[in-house]
Amino acid sequence: MFKILVVEDDADLRKMMESVLRHNGYLPLLAEDGEDALRILENEQADLIISDVMMPNMDGIELTTLLRQSNYDMPILMVTVKDSYADKQKGFLAGVDDYMVKPIDINEMILRVRALLRRAQIANEHRLQVGDTMLDYDALTVTSPSGEQPLPQKEFYLLFKLLSYPGKIFTRQQLLDEIWGMDSTTDERTVDVHINRLRDRFKGNEDFEIVTVRGLGYKAVLR
Repeated sequence: MFKILVVEDDADLRKMMESVLRHNGYLPLLAEDGEDALRILENEQADLIISDVMMPNMDGIELTTLLRQSNYDMPILMVTVKDSYADKQKGFLAGVDDYMVKPIDINEMILRVRALLRRAQIANEHRLQVGDTMLDYDALTVTSPSGEQPLPQKEFYLLFKLLSYPGKIFTRQQLLDEIWGMDSTTDERTVDVHINRLRDRFKGNEDFEIVTVRGLGYKAVLR
């Protein structure tokens, strides 16, 4: 059973998160602020953290920074009332994996928790299996019934990202930020070029295809 550490100073919201997580088969660990969370982590191993940003004593960004400096690598889902790019950039640079904006949708929270845990499992194993196709993160190779194919780094990361979240739409900017970096001056058209190369490489693959969502971006669809 996955252990989820909830760090939230609002007692009512903390209780609601606890109830929903239990109902979905997770074991919640509850903390009132960042300092309380650190005390819990001295004795418990959390698989994922859901943390508020604004809290007394130690806020969510401070908590994330300390954890990453101490080599804690569990996924962190940050909950905030702020939705500005600057605030999110600060969190991502500290080591946050995903954001939700208050008032939160509990069903969406569960979906994000599942996705983050799946990504963490994939990262630990460094392999992703999609039907008869296997992506090896360390070797940057894709193996299918037609053989093994090494990919350039950016192409591999792009394909790995899309296939890690089948059906999820990613904008060009999201893909640029994650794969090329937020400080990159690379144009969004670079994403289009890499997508077209991937399509050419895997046009005969029977396990997946990369679909353009007009006006939004791209997604991987499993066959």
